[in-house]
Amino acid sequence: MNAPSFTGFPGAQPFAPARYPGLEGKVVLNTGGASGIGRAMAHGFARHGARLVLLDLDAEGLAATRNELEAAFPGVQVLTMQASITDDEAVERACAEVEAHFGRIDILLNNAGISMNKPSIALTPAEWRRAIDIDLSGVFYCTQAAARRMIRQNGGVILSTASMWGMVSSANRLAYCAAKAGVVSLTRSLAAEWAQHNIRVNAVCPGYTRTALTDSLIERRALDAEALMARTPLRRFGTPEEMAEVALFLASDAAAFITGHALVSDGGWTADGF
Repeated sequence: MNAPSFTGFPGAQPFAPARYPGLEGKVVLNTGGASGIGRAMAHGFARHGARLVLLDLDAEGLAATRNELEAAFPGVQVLTMQASITDDEAVERACAEVEAHFGRIDILLNNAGISMNKPSIALTPAEWRRAIDIDLSGVFYCTQAAARRMIRQNGGVILSTASMWGMVSSANRLAYCAAKAGVVSLTRSLAAEWAQHNIRVNAVCPGYTRTALTDSLIERRALDAEALMARTPLRRFGTPEEMAEVALFLASDAAAFITGHALVSDGGWTADGF
C-alpha cells in the first residue's frame, strides 16, 4: 500500500506577517537555523533588518538558508557556523566569534533540537542522554555563553523553542517531555535571575507544526495527520511562519515587560483536556 499523501491544510488563513519594533540592526544568534521553525525565524528577523548568525550541524541546510535569505533580502548580513550545541566548548567559541565579528549578541534563539517518540520501557540510556543533551543541556550551554556577553553589554533577549509537550505530558514521549519541561523551567529561573542585567528570557511552545520533518513522519505513517488535526481545536497544523511570528513579538520592544513566560502556540491543544 502506498503511503498517504498529505497536502491539504484545512482551515489555514493566508499568512499576514506583522512589523515589530526594535529589531532592526540587532545581532541574532539562531541555533538550528538551517531548517524548520529555525529557518522561518531567520526569514522573519531578516525581514526586520536584523543581522543573523545561523548555527547548525547541517552544512548543506546552512548554505541553502543563507542563499534564500540573501536572495529574499538583498543586503542582509548572514554569518553561518557549523557546530553542535552539545559541545559546550564549541558553543563558547561560536559566541566569541559572533562577538568578534559583530561586536555583540542581542538576541539568542535556541531552536536546535530533536524529537523522540518511543515507549518509555524501551527507551535506552543512550537515547535518554541524547534527548537531554540536545534538547536541554545544549539550550543551557548556548544560553549561558550568550548571557556572558549580554551581561557585559547590559541587556539582551533569550528565546528558547520548547514545546507544548513541555507544558503537558504525553505517553511515549518521556525524554522529550522531560527535556522540554526543563527548558520551560530554565526559562523561568533565568528570567528571575538575569532581570537585574536587563536580559529577558522567554520560551515559545509550539504545537504540531508543518515542517519537512513532520511531513516525512506523516508519509511514513509515524504520525496520523487527520487524527492530530481532529484533536486540535483549530483543526489544523501550525506553520513555521506562525511560530516565527511569536518569536518576533517576544524578542521585540513590543514585549519589553514580558519575561519568564512560556507562550503556547498550539491551536488550542493544551486547552482542550478531552
